[in-house]
Amino acid sequence: MKGLVLSGGSGTRLRPITHTSAKQLVPVANRPVLFYGLESIAEAGITEVGIVVGETAAEIREAVGDGSRFGLDVTYIEQEKPLGLAHGVLLAREFLGDDDFTMYLGDNFIVDGIKPFVDEFRESRPDAQILLTRVMDPRAFGVAELGSDGQVVGLQEKPEFPKSDLALVGVYFFTPAIHEAVRRLKPSGRGELEITDAIQSLIDDGRTIGSAEITGYWKDTGNVSDMLEVNRQVLEGVEPLMEGSVDEASEIIGRVTVGRGTVVRNCRIIGPAVIGADCELTDTYIGPFTSVADGCRIVSSEIEFSIVLGEASVEGVDRVQSSLIGRRATVSGTRRVPNSNRLVLGDHSSVHIQV
Repeated sequence: MKGLVLSGGSGTRLRPITHTSAKQLVPVANRPVLFYGLESIAEAGITEVGIVVGETAAEIREAVGDGSRFGLDVTYIEQEKPLGLAHGVLLAREFLGDDDFTMYLGDNFIVDGIKPFVDEFRESRPDAQILLTRVMDPRAFGVAELGSDGQVVGLQEKPEFPKSDLALVGVYFFTPAIHEAVRRLKPSGRGELEITDAIQSLIDDGRTIGSAEITGYWKDTGNVSDMLEVNRQVLEGVEPLMEGSVDEASEIIGRVTVGRGTVVRNCRIIGPAVIGADCELTDTYIGPFTSVADGCRIVSSEIEFSIVLGEASVEGVDRVQSSLIGRRATVSGTRRVPNSNRLVLGDHSSVHIQV
């Protein structure tokens, strides 16, 4: 069985961050979200993985390399334009050959991994198997309709009037039967080759489509709110680790990681929180569910429930929360009546906050 990871999307919902960075490489607890997916695939016993890459191919190649750090053998598959999930399968035909495979969307996060679902698919081996989860507003997702026997009888892609609240999670399992279904697809109204249409074609042909409902935690990290929520979820499991320098005037409460080479002076840090390597924190409060990447400088500021990317600088800002601050971004301010600032800043941004 092989793995196919789709990492070619442009990440429009995470802009301006994704103007200069692949959405799959935005970090969760200081590790790219893509890495969690690759580790899940490896833990399921899959070693051969094709990664479909687009305009951010160079960045993803540099981050993932040959895959050996994850126990994988990675092949890169170029996609000039993101023309739908089924288009990724079409491009990967030579790599996949006649093997069964799992298709994993590179910006999805499943906290408990996919090994139980891989094992189930290998044992029962339907022509395709989908993962489902119940959502409040299914109109934003692919939606599955199940029959009275629990079998999948129909699929809809972002329907205006959904027939159920069961949304397709971004992980699929296929036998080679999917290739013929993909080959005969025509672009949808969105101009894309929809994987839901391909699976519906299998249903129409009388093929067996299995399903399993995820009861644990799943998120599509395609927007800032979901990214912050996934960061919170991962930080819940962080273990305390002190590799940097923390002075006697500082207070560390709860599960906090401080990376090597980081200097903390007169700060209060309440976990769960992760502080990367080679950071400088002075006269600062870091609240729960915050991750600060390597090389950041934070002075006389308060940050909570936020993600701060590498080499960013925050100085003199009374309160930042629910924010995603890009690489090498600069945020500065003057002291004033305590208030809150919510920021989504692209890489190399410069912001001065003043009243």
